[in-house]
Amino acid sequence: MRVAFYTLGCKVNQYESEALSAAFAQIGFETVPADQPADVYIINSCTVTSASDQKTRQLLHRLRRQNPDAVIALTGCFPQAFPERALQMEEADIIRGARDRLKLLDDVQAVLSSGGRIHALFPHERGEAFESMAIGRFHERTRAFVKIEDGCDKYCSYCIIPKARGPIRSKPLKELESELHTLSANGYREIVLVGINLSSYGRELGCGLTDAVELACSVPGIERVRLGSLEPELLSDGDLMRLAKLPKFCPQFHLSLQSGCDETLRRMNRRYTSAEYLTLVQKIRRTFENSAITTDIMVGFPGETEEEFGESLAFVKAVGFARAHVFAYSRRTGTRADRMPCQLTRREKECRSAAMIAATNEARAAFLRTQTGLVEPVLFETCTADGCYEGYTPNYSLVRVKYDKPLSGKIFPVLITGAEAEYCTGQLVQEP
Repeated sequence: MRVAFYTLGCKVNQYESEALSAAFAQIGFETVPADQPADVYIINSCTVTSASDQKTRQLLHRLRRQNPDAVIALTGCFPQAFPERALQMEEADIIRGARDRLKLLDDVQAVLSSGGRIHALFPHERGEAFESMAIGRFHERTRAFVKIEDGCDKYCSYCIIPKARGPIRSKPLKELESELHTLSANGYREIVLVGINLSSYGRELGCGLTDAVELACSVPGIERVRLGSLEPELLSDGDLMRLAKLPKFCPQFHLSLQSGCDETLRRMNRRYTSAEYLTLVQKIRRTFENSAITTDIMVGFPGETEEEFGESLAFVKAVGFARAHVFAYSRRTGTRADRMPCQLTRREKECRSAAMIAATNEARAAFLRTQTGLVEPVLFETCTADGCYEGYTPNYSLVRVKYDKPLSGKIFPVLITGAEAEYCTGQLVQEP
């Protein structure tokens, strides 16, 4: 039997699909690429925007049309957040939300043997346990994402994720340790710890995110530990000091900004001000040599005036991000922001996106220029079409090196000799 996965959305979804693939392999299934014929197709959905829902619907329709006899399972955030809509999608043989994901194995076997449809949609509950999942391999050769936290209780006014993902719950350190040793034994040199609200890791276990980082750094064979997206108000001075003592910790901090305007942040129900955000950035830069600050920035939030956008744009320019994901606000049914007055037009949001992207692109190019002349360890990943090997420094600067022998999966010191708009160029300091 062959199973194929379509994974939409974030790094947490990618991890969960990898864990499901490993679980299916244990009962005799072969995972094949999504564009190949399979007996079973699993759609791991996202619902962060209405466009995400549309992608899920279109994918489901296409898969059923192209594979009329296959078993198709729809799982993930969309059916969890909008069960009534999901149940109307008759193309899916199995519909299961973001809870008890490993029970998909039993669902698939039941439908393969007896036919019929299975609907298993249950709301999240207070005190719900972290679903134990583990991977031994990840689709990337050199870097593995490891999910250590699920759920969010922040209730930002634009976000449906608390409904889709439920309460805060965390992977116990013992389970994490076992998984990390397996990944190390399988050759992974870099680990990225991810979660829905990663900064809240361990709150119900009596530990914290820094404990998980220290554990990961202690595993032999793992040479780098990186963090996913962080909520800026949850990163304390004590956390920074502990992280700074870890040589394996990568000094790249993805601090979700959303807006540089305090009034907009208030309407978003974010829990910090722009001044507090900037103070944290300054502390990081003082504490970690050659650190990088990356972020997400939303434009066109309901009620965002030209003056508010101007404040946000000026703040972003002042911070000087190493990399930023800029996106326009998208209405999300079931959130407070969807009901707010003064929704901006598509044209207004497009213009503001263009201006913000231009500013962040300029900041990125400026940051990459600061790397010129440095010698940095690069974890090489892939070979480009023009014969260059590319990989990342600890602060996640992309570096390309022209070399005629394999470098993938290895870490070598590189002298950074130049900077383009999106990457640095360099040369090996010593021959492998």
